[in-house]
Amino acid sequence: RGQLFLHSLLFLLLAGPPAPRPAGGQLRYAVPEELEHGAFVANLGEDLGLDVSTLSARRFRIVSRAGARQHLEVNLENGILFVNERIDREEVCEAGGTCLLHLQLLIESPLELYRVEVEVLDINDHAPTFPWQEYVLEVAESAVLGARFPLESAQDPDVGTNSVHTYRLSPNGFFSLEVQTRSDASKFAELVLECALDREQQGVHRVLLTALDGGVPERSGTAHILVTVLDANDNVPAFDQPSYGVSLPEDAPAGTLVIQLNATDLDEGPNGEIEYSFSGHAPPRVRELFHVEPRSGQVLLKGPLDYERASLHELYVQAKDRGPSAVAVHCRVLVHLLDVNDNAPEVTLTSVSTPVLEDAPPGTIIAVISVLDRDSGDNGRVSCEVSPDVPFELRSSFRNYYTLVTTQALDREVVPEYNISITARDMGSPALLTRSTLTVPVSDVNDNAPRFLQPSYSVYVMENNAPGASICSVSALDPDCQQNAYLSYSIADGHIHGMPVGTYVSINSDSGHMYALRSLDYEQIRSFQIRVQAHDAGFPPLSANVTVHIFVLDQNDNAPVIVSPMPRNGSVATELVPRSAGPGYLVGTVSAVDADAGLNSRLSYQLLQATDFTLFTLAPDTGELRTLRSFLEQDATQQRLVVQVRDGGQPALSATMSLLLSVVETMPQTLSDFSEFSLPPEVSSSSPLTLYLLVSLGSISFTFLLAILILTAIRCRGEHRSHQGDSCSRPLCHCCPGSRPSPDSLKSSNLTVQPPAGTMAATCLDVPGGGPPGYCYKVCLGPESAQCDFMFLKPCSPPRNNEKYPGKRSRPGQHLYVSKQIKQPNMDWLPPSKQQRPALKRYQIRHCGNRGNG
Repeated sequence: RGQLFLHSLLFLLLAGPPAPRPAGGQLRYAVPEELEHGAFVANLGEDLGLDVSTLSARRFRIVSRAGARQHLEVNLENGILFVNERIDREEVCEAGGTCLLHLQLLIESPLELYRVEVEVLDINDHAPTFPWQEYVLEVAESAVLGARFPLESAQDPDVGTNSVHTYRLSPNGFFSLEVQTRSDASKFAELVLECALDREQQGVHRVLLTALDGGVPERSGTAHILVTVLDANDNVPAFDQPSYGVSLPEDAPAGTLVIQLNATDLDEGPNGEIEYSFSGHAPPRVRELFHVEPRSGQVLLKGPLDYERASLHELYVQAKDRGPSAVAVHCRVLVHLLDVNDNAPEVTLTSVSTPVLEDAPPGTIIAVISVLDRDSGDNGRVSCEVSPDVPFELRSSFRNYYTLVTTQALDREVVPEYNISITARDMGSPALLTRSTLTVPVSDVNDNAPRFLQPSYSVYVMENNAPGASICSVSALDPDCQQNAYLSYSIADGHIHGMPVGTYVSINSDSGHMYALRSLDYEQIRSFQIRVQAHDAGFPPLSANVTVHIFVLDQNDNAPVIVSPMPRNGSVATELVPRSAGPGYLVGTVSAVDADAGLNSRLSYQLLQATDFTLFTLAPDTGELRTLRSFLEQDATQQRLVVQVRDGGQPALSATMSLLLSVVETMPQTLSDFSEFSLPPEVSSSSPLTLYLLVSLGSISFTFLLAILILTAIRCRGEHRSHQGDSCSRPLCHCCPGSRPSPDSLKSSNLTVQPPAGTMAATCLDVPGGGPPGYCYKVCLGPESAQCDFMFLKPCSPPRNNEKYPGKRSRPGQHLYVSKQIKQPNMDWLPPSKQQRPALKRYQIRHCGNRGNG
């Protein structure tokens, strides 16, 4: 039946603990001690209202101090709190009273903290025990009836009803047992003499003392008491008082006097000499800490005290004389320990969430910190703080629990890592403090766009560069780290002269080096710009743009091109020079163009070879070929000149041409090679403005000539009708022989000149009334007046030596010729796109009217 009762009790304890009771905002459970591993304690998931399926992901766990034993554990699959290892209440809680296990439960995402108290209920797992199995009690035979003899108390580690409840004495005819209760509710037994002793009749009495606890089932312990009857020593020692109290600081050194006890005995001799000692049931801990001097009665400190372990020590000291049949008397000494601030606060990082993102909002929880001080009172009250120079603060959640949170936005590029000094200080005097350093790295966020080292880049590239050669390098920086700082370069889409920019330039996406994909030509493209982009590898990616201006530098890679005079039917240009030409006579102008720019296009002219260097000179800047002196009879009729045109580049490039000058007596009616040339297509079409000017000039000239033709036709028809019977009957216009006009008739004469384009046509000169024989009129335009549209009427006088056309005589039937020459403009310092068309023409209108043959 006893086993059945025990099994029922265990079933009730294991089947279901009482429902959780809130205690100050926390859960409290009760669990019996000595339960096996896996025993059910509580369903925390249900009681805390947590989703059981997320316990493992949210890292639901019990937080304990380092080195502490984990008596309880949580099953993350169902949220049940169970026994992890056997709980011995007497081992966990050395002192009596309520035994509580304080659990801190932590769950993340979001971070939450719960406090749970589990009360360990005592079970009757210990039986009362006596210090010795047999006691020897000496009682004088003279002891009076009712005399009391305290007995050694039994010890039971259990508490409450499971501790020592009562004592029982085996039946005998001399002694009875009386159970007494101390102030701490502990029980002790006294042996009471009920019948007078007679040593001669019975010198020794044996009784059995049994100690019983109040547990179910009841447990007991026994001790044999051997009562020896002695001869009369009828006075026993007596203490000044039955109980003493003393206060002692916990840091008192060994050897400190705790108390001086004093007991007196009225007997004399050995019966009055008193010896002091601990009573038999003094616990081992007391014997380790304290020592009693047998003769003096001094209680001395033997070992170190610890208020946090036990704040009160109860000492039982006995005094016994040295006489026969000595009787020991007892007194109690209560040693109250005074707390000393000898424990510094302990800082424990319960949970740390690092690293922290730099864009974490203020108030983000970084860590949970627990602070513990084992002292009591002000010595155990702790304040916790962090250094003020960090963007973090501590917030108190529970007593001695703090959360470390951010106070402002973080910037990894400014501070990549924080070393937070946490200081815990108690309120003792002097105060003790503990510093702990928490390293919080800041995780990077892609919040910085790349930035180029320059706002723009200017690159100068010499033309005719090798394709694939590096022309420049761009570089950008990103203050972010890792992949957020990895940059790649690219060229934005665009067009250069209608072609994709990718056909001109490429860029290395990793280094930013730019390469020319084609050979650049300054004469085709002088500058262009591209837009380079730098992208980081963050998410989302950020980018930056920069403009790269590429300027093509001119290289002297184009030799001059001679455009005038042009050879007519061979490799040598020819020109006729009248023998009558005097010094300074303009033979013609050598014109050349150079596609380069700057000094590379500045041209200079010189004569390399000449039949006679004393006869001709060539202007180095304009290319005008003039005579230095008049022709002599011994001068060759053909003068061969070699003209060189050199640009100003380094090294200089040049072009040469051969010019064959024929000295003639009379100029033929043909254009020279100086007038018959055409500009290259790239020059003639280089400027729309020049084309517009030529079209306008041609239209005006055509209109003007058409008007002159009409007026001339009308005038000739009227004169022909008025002079029908005149001797000048030929329709052609000649100087009428034998007729000399009068001054009045000369004034009224009409001159009509019509130079058809591209031909050398004759022009009629009609002199009414005739004129003197051999008298002719000539309309002349000088070489320098190529851009003048006016014509001047001059009498055809005999040639002079200083005229440009000396030695020319009028012949019958000689017509009026027109020669045209365009002078080369100076284009040395003009850009290629605005070069003027070099042209040189000269117009000469000559007419001689002779009498005689028509």
